[in-house]
Amino acid sequence: MKSLYTPRLARVKSIVAETRDVRTLRLALEDAADPFDFTPGQFVELSVPRAGEATFCIASCPGDEGVLECSVKRVGAVTEAIHMLDPESLVGIRGPYGNGFPMDTLKGKDLLFVGGGIGLAPLRGLIREVLRSRDDYGGLAILYGARTAADRVYKDELDAWQGREDVRTVLTVDPGGELPDWKGRVGYVPDVLREMAPKPDDSVAVVCGPPIMIRLTLAAFDELGFDPERVLTSLELKMKCGVGQCGRCNVGPLYVCKDGPVFTCAQIKEFMEDIL
Repeated sequence: MKSLYTPRLARVKSIVAETRDVRTLRLALEDAADPFDFTPGQFVELSVPRAGEATFCIASCPGDEGVLECSVKRVGAVTEAIHMLDPESLVGIRGPYGNGFPMDTLKGKDLLFVGGGIGLAPLRGLIREVLRSRDDYGGLAILYGARTAADRVYKDELDAWQGREDVRTVLTVDPGGELPDWKGRVGYVPDVLREMAPKPDDSVAVVCGPPIMIRLTLAAFDELGFDPERVLTSLELKMKCGVGQCGRCNVGPLYVCKDGPVFTCAQIKEFMEDIL
């Protein structure tokens, strides 16, 4: 087993253009004999030679043997370099880092996943893992929103989830973001959540998206009577170095990269204004 601080070489096997500025890379480690064990919700440092490295959540699940997937939104120099990669390019991977989602705690519970934009990425691996062992969980609902219909990621997978009888999938776009053929909801995620009115009894909610969406969605769950210990969120967008050295994700006593990126609403309530 190599050190978590030593990059491992991985080859880009395929690239999916999710939106105009989001690409999903399917990666295979060059040293396949050394397993890459991780929990949904953990993240990696992805590096491109001569460009640098950045943190990205793992968008696949442990059951996807032999491959890792990371979805990358183009926002700066490193992500621009990643978007310029071609299939068969080599990159470096360090990790996995972070705590991941508490899988044992989720078993037997009704689960509600709430994602916004690229924030569906860390939820995707967890949803996949839950669906692989569907009988271990109660009711399953997915609420996903994007600014526009064109900004949705994982469109084929969203369609597949909508086609399942054992999953309630609700899709929404912001007002003005619908297309003529749009058949989903129109409204902001927190408002649609209130209309769905999920019951807090024996339920766990998992939220990830833009900071303002997370903040307003957590407030909506509070109004709906959810126990803050049973509302989870991933704050992976706040990270940079991934190992607690740069200080970018330090808020109060917490380092998002070392203590998270998965937190309960109860854990971050006191620092909500600084984090989100």
